[in-house]
Amino acid sequence: MKRVIWWLIVGTKGGVNRARIIRALRERPFNANQLTELLGLDYKTVRHHLKVLQDNKIITSVGDRYGTVYFLSSYMEE
Repeated sequence: MKRVIWWLIVGTKGGVNRARIIRALRERPFNANQLTELLGLDYKTVRHHLKVLQDNKIITSVGDRYGTVYFLSSYMEE
């Protein structure tokens, strides 16, 4: 799993933004719109990075559509 995290952050073009999202989610859960405002990124950019992080089991979510709230996965909280 550490290699996946390294690749997602260091080995890819969007790694800096993914690291910023992970850092924000360490503080508390956010929805995509809140992350957009907090990080000053485009909404579609945030949604893309959230999908990549979720597909790789770095984050999890609760809810659906606009109300979806994102959390770090249990692995990332350790």
